[in-house]
Amino acid sequence: MTSRDGFQWTPEEGLAQGIPSIGVISPPTNILSGSKPWDVIVVGGGYSGLTAARDLCVAGLRVLLVEARDRIGGRSWSSNIGGYPFEMGGTWVHWGQPHVWREISRYQMRTDMEPSFDFSRGVNHFQLRTNDGTSIMSHEDEDTLLATALQKFVNVDGSLGRKIIPFAHDSFHVPEARQYDSMSAKDRLDVIAPSLTPNERAALESFVLLCSCGTLETTSFFEFLHWWALCGYTYQGCMDSLISYKFKGGQSSFAIRFFEEALSTGRLSYAFNSPVEAIKDEGSKVTLTTRDGRQYSGARLVSTIPLNVLNSISFYPPLDTQRMAAANQGHVNQCVKVHAEISNKDMRSWTGISYPFNKLMYAIGDGTTPAGNTHIVCFGGFNNHIHPEEDVRETRKAVENMAPGNMDIKRLVFHNWSKDEYAKGAWFFSPPGLLSTSLDALRRRHGNVVFANSDWAVGWRSFIDGAIEEGTRAAMTVKEELQSNPSPRLRL
Repeated sequence: MTSRDGFQWTPEEGLAQGIPSIGVISPPTNILSGSKPWDVIVVGGGYSGLTAARDLCVAGLRVLLVEARDRIGGRSWSSNIGGYPFEMGGTWVHWGQPHVWREISRYQMRTDMEPSFDFSRGVNHFQLRTNDGTSIMSHEDEDTLLATALQKFVNVDGSLGRKIIPFAHDSFHVPEARQYDSMSAKDRLDVIAPSLTPNERAALESFVLLCSCGTLETTSFFEFLHWWALCGYTYQGCMDSLISYKFKGGQSSFAIRFFEEALSTGRLSYAFNSPVEAIKDEGSKVTLTTRDGRQYSGARLVSTIPLNVLNSISFYPPLDTQRMAAANQGHVNQCVKVHAEISNKDMRSWTGISYPFNKLMYAIGDGTTPAGNTHIVCFGGFNNHIHPEEDVRETRKAVENMAPGNMDIKRLVFHNWSKDEYAKGAWFFSPPGLLSTSLDALRRRHGNVVFANSDWAVGWRSFIDGAIEEGTRAAMTVKEELQSNPSPRLRL
């Protein structure tokens, strides 16, 4: 099946919208005419929504999953182009992420993981291109460069952040740590600038921007410290947790397990291609209205709508002022992620930074396609923003500029998250001040509406693990209420 989402380009076929994926659901609904109200409506088929829907179905509740897209996965989904999974959004997972690992174990997918990096053959080097020229170094020297720079960046307490953030999951309630949320990455860089070499500064800035996909001025320094703490306060921990391990079959091969388990209970109804217009809490029930006028009711509703989209939905009663202020401000991540299939097999062991002059900035060799070509994944666009589908020639140029003379492009694949009306950005990253003022408000319920999204998880916020954490929390909240007090449930 082919999703409406995503684009691919080849020299032979040109640009085409729509990517085949095993995450596309057909038929798009299983609701029968005359269906009566559900116990719970879950809005959104990403990992938060899939987790909540599955857990509630398994608990014996009747659940309706409403999704605007034609597929599951939300901001984490993969292609199935000739059987190869180009990851359109969230990609990497790690056994140190507890909620992800629980689900990987649940679905017996431990052996379905593989490393992104393969430095066993080929060019086997790191290429740093800056305004000052090009440096080629070993991956060991790459690690030393980045580790040294990052340690200078995070060492606000003489212990690489361990004292200031001893518990990454509860850091925003610690005054000594909370103060850093008013500081941007640029503010912190200015403090340590005299201690950085030009190469350290270029590598550090590009790594920070890879995490936030905003600008240095709009990147919360504290949120970066939070990521650092989650990764064990080490550069190697960051590399292992953030960009090293993925599913052989792609994220959609994981997400589909949640959906299939929920469906197997016989208690899951679903409606895809169903953008939400309004959510009304009437006390005895919550009614959802889609853009085309369909209405569905349940005793509770779990909203997994991302922060940057929340202000496009009409809520009654209206959402509180603090939550709306956060939604109106939004997070900063406007990542451009472009996959390139290239003919040069030796580039499988290549990594590179091209900063700050190029419209793509950070790239790695990430796999070998069935045709034997190298798969390169590139990130950038947040300093010199591009919309890849609007100018493929410019996008190709940006890929080629990552390693001039080595990028014979056979295919480009991408999803423009900035122009995706159901995301309005990629994974969450906070601007200064947003979370210290609004995290608790974003996590609060709103009457019979419970909010669950990775954007306000307390652990691996903005990661797949955080999405599962939030879906688990919402399902437990709703399950305990409805099963301990059956009267609010809307029965057949």
